[in-house]
Amino acid sequence: MSIEVGSFFGLLLLIADVWAILNIFQSRASTGGKTGWIVLVLILPLVGFILWFLLGPRASSFKG
Repeated sequence: MSIEVGSFFGLLLLIADVWAILNIFQSRASTGGKTGWIVLVLILPLVGFILWFLLGPRASSFKG
């Protein structure tokens, strides 16, 4: 049984995108900003993830 490299990287990209979307939901960005980032990550998974990772809103850290 062999696992193709494309399937492996596709699975990693799916995990990364889900992680990014969860972090976008937890961020303090406006609703419109969150929507824009999520749409970008869903439409362009690799490019959207990279852009979010470099430029996107960060999850709010609750200190209380």
